[in-house]
Amino acid sequence: MVRKLKLHEKKLLKKTDFIQWEVDQQGKQTEQMRKYNITKREHYSLYNKLAAEVSAACFARRRLPVVMKKIGMVDSIRQASDFVEQGHVRIGPKLVTDPAFMVTRNQEDAITWTNASKIKQHVLDYNNARDDFDLA
Repeated sequence: MVRKLKLHEKKLLKKTDFIQWEVDQQGKQTEQMRKYNITKREHYSLYNKLAAEVSAACFARRRLPVVMKKIGMVDSIRQASDFVEQGHVRIGPKLVTDPAFMVTRNQEDAITWTNASKIKQHVLDYNNARDDFDLA
């Protein structure tokens, strides 16, 4: 009843994975995960589940590394994630080491380098504002 597959049809079927067929969603998902440097797929799926009307990208834009890039503290989101994980960043008096930390609009103004951070010392040296008495 069914005809045999031709050679080019067999080759195309070898490249198709019928078990994980949701290619369209995965492409968008991995693109946004790379853009906002989300390392865990569970975090992205959690952002998708939190709100139906708000996209996961809106949640990703409120993450600490993305906000740091937006206010000009770093050049890239990956660099910001590294600095957060290494303990160079604080929000108000609280040290933050989780790159998935959600920053509110009120907290944006309170993002600074920690006092013992070498990054802060380099920034102050560059701006000629370093006081040796304060950093000693």
